[in-house]
Amino acid sequence: MVDFLSPAERSALMSKVRGRNTKPELRVRRLLHGLGYRFRLHDPRLPGRPDIVFSRRKRVVFVHGCFWHGHGCQKRDVESLPAFWRDKITRNRIRDAQVMRDLTEAGWSAAVIWECELKVRTLPATEEKLASFLGPPRIS
Repeated sequence: MVDFLSPAERSALMSKVRGRNTKPELRVRRLLHGLGYRFRLHDPRLPGRPDIVFSRRKRVVFVHGCFWHGHGCQKRDVESLPAFWRDKITRNRIRDAQVMRDLTEAGWSAAVIWECELKVRTLPATEEKLASFLGPPRIS
């Protein structure tokens, strides 16, 4: 497949893809805060630098984009993508699995919230999933 953008245009476009404070991540943070949870963000001391960290509970939440982390929900078939993207997504999935193993070995529990779980119709189930994973919020 031929790229219709020049290398400079492609680089400029890809530089706009954020790794932190994405719309799905902000939505999960608002949801958790509204439920009464307090947390830290992007702790560099933990494997994978989790998006949301609950230190006292030893629990973390990752907010994964469905495309970038290879979730099967999208209509776009990964097999139809150029080899570069197929390999990139495969590497991301391998890295994600290793991060989960490292966190478990360090005594942490991790949950993944997929971008597709943040749609209006699935939001109540996502709230329930998070509340079940985290337990009751602490009242300060």
